[in-house]
Amino acid sequence: MGNQAQSNKVRAEIKFPLILIHTPYGLSFFDKVAGSKIAKIYARFNTYLMPLITALAVFLIVGSLMVLFSNGAAREGVRDIGPQSNLLIPGLNPYLPWTYGWIALVLTIIIHEAGHGIVARVYGVKVESTGLVLILGIPIGAFVNIEREELTRTKLREKSAILTAGPMNNMIVAGLSLGLLYLVISSLVPLPQLEDVQYGVEIMTVGDGSLASSIGMKKGDVIVDIEGDRVKHIEDLSRLLQANLGNRVAITWKDSGGQEITKIAPIPESVQPNTGILGVTITNISPDPEFVLSRYKSAFSSNPIAILLPPTMAEGSVPYSDLMASKYTSTLGPAFPIIANFLFWLWFINFNVGIFNALPIGPLDGGQLYNSLIERKVSAGSTRFRNASLILTLVMVLIVAATFVLPWILG
Repeated sequence: MGNQAQSNKVRAEIKFPLILIHTPYGLSFFDKVAGSKIAKIYARFNTYLMPLITALAVFLIVGSLMVLFSNGAAREGVRDIGPQSNLLIPGLNPYLPWTYGWIALVLTIIIHEAGHGIVARVYGVKVESTGLVLILGIPIGAFVNIEREELTRTKLREKSAILTAGPMNNMIVAGLSLGLLYLVISSLVPLPQLEDVQYGVEIMTVGDGSLASSIGMKKGDVIVDIEGDRVKHIEDLSRLLQANLGNRVAITWKDSGGQEITKIAPIPESVQPNTGILGVTITNISPDPEFVLSRYKSAFSSNPIAILLPPTMAEGSVPYSDLMASKYTSTLGPAFPIIANFLFWLWFINFNVGIFNALPIGPLDGGQLYNSLIERKVSAGSTRFRNASLILTLVMVLIVAATFVLPWILG
C-alpha cells in the first residue's frame, strides 16, 4: 500500500446549505488502520457481502408494500404519522428525538465513510480528502472523497470491498448496538405496582370501511371488554376476536369523554393474512411492566425487526420509553433509559443507513457496485445489458417511492 500526499491545511467549502470542512486528520488515520492485519482480513471478508445486504433491504421494502396493499389500517396509520417519518432527519421526523437522533446520525455517517476510506487504503486507492458536513453550522455527518479515476481502474473485487465497507460497517455497529441494548433490557426489574392501573387498548387509527368504523369507533377510543372478558393488552384483543370468528359479540369501549359504549358487532368467519379483524391500529394505554418487558425481550430472538419500532412511536410497548422507564429499576442505575435510548437509535439509524445504501440505485454504494458489474458485461460484448443499469435504478426508485405514496393512492 503506497502512501498518499497529505495537505496539513483545514479548509471550508460552501455548497449551500451545506458547509464541508476538509481536514487532513482522517487521511493519516486511514493509512494507519489500513496497514493492520485486521483491516486486510476485513477487506477480504466483506468483498462479496453487498448482495446479502441488498437482499435484506429489498425484502423489507417489498414486505412493507405488501402490508400497505393488504391492510387498510396500516395505510391509515402511515397517513397519520406523515411521510416525513421516513426521513432520518432530527427535527423533520417527529419520532426522531433531536439529541439521540443527531448524535447517532453523525456517528453513523462517520462509521460509514470510515469504512470506505480504510478499505480504499488497504488496496492503495487514493483518498483525496476527509472532513465534516455542517448545515447551519451544526455537524450532521462526515465525508470521504476517494479518487474516482483510481476507484474506476481498480479490480472489480477490490472495488466491491471498498463500496461494501460502508454499509457493512453500519450493519456491524447495528448488530453490536442491538446486542448491548439486550443486555441493558436484561438488567431491568419491574417495580411493584401499587395502584389499580387502568386497563384497555387505545385506538390509534380506524380504517375506512372497517368493522370498527361501522360500529362507531373513533381514534382515541379505548377498547376495554369483549364479551365480558377484559382487554388488558393488545394480545388479549387479538385472542378474543379470533376466538369469536363467525359470531356476533358485544364490544365495549370508552370514548374520549370517558363514556362507556357497548355495541354488538358481527365478527367475520375468516380473515386474510396480515389483515386485522376490526381494522384498527392500537396501543396499550397502561401496560403491565412485567408483560411489556417479557414481550420486548422475546422479540430479540423471535422477531428482531420488531425492535425497529421506535420508543417514541410505541411508548407503551418499549420498557425504556418515557412512559415506561419509571416502572423499572436497573443495575445500571437511573441512567439506564439514556443508555438504552442511545443504543436503540444507534442500532436503528445504522441499520437503515446500511440497507438503504446497499440498494441498486445509481449513486448509492449498491448502485455503483451493480453498475460496475453491468458495465463489465457490456464491455465483454453482452449488449443486452447495455441499459440494465438505468432500468435497475428506475425500478428500485419506483419501488421505494411507492412506500411513500401508496397509503395516499389507495386511501
